Amino acid sequence: MKTLDRDTIVSILLLLFCGFLIWAGFQIRDPQFGELPPAAWPQGVSYVLTGFCLIYFFQSLSRREAALAAAAEDTERPRGIIGRLRHFSNPIACFALYFLFLITLPFFGTLIGGTLLVFLLLTLLGGAGPRELLLHALIACISVGAMWSLFTFGLRVLLPRGEIMPGI
Repeated sequence: MKTLDRDTIVSILLLLFCGFLIWAGFQIRDPQFGELPPAAWPQGVSYVLTGFCLIYFFQSLSRREAALAAAAEDTERPRGIIGRLRHFSNPIACFALYFLFLITLPFFGTLIGGTLLVFLLLTLLGGAGPRELLLHALIACISVGAMWSLFTFGLRVLLPRGEIMPGI
């Protein structure tokens, strides 16, 4: 019998967790106000998350041989604190940018701060050439603007406004 690799085990655990989330979504009481039930948003997110976990599960099964070959080549681990910091520099920088976003959220607000966060993350991970900067700016403005519009106008959720533009 073949043993399961780490990705397959994690995907199975995530699928079990998604099953729990779907079950918990059905336990939310509906007050019958005639509008969207309170369980709609958690259930929708649970179904989308389950879809992503299923994709992860099937990819983990199909890429097992490629992962075993890559693991055989990647036997050298970084040594020491400096080596590990270099090896994990991208995630550390992403977390640092996110915490900077959280610290500056009262000043910039969600719209400006979120756009800056997405732009800086894309630039950090995707390069900083002239074409890339323009693409990152477009993606940041469109994605954060769409999410801000959805929450502000569609769901009527008040997001942090900030001191720069208090009206937005």
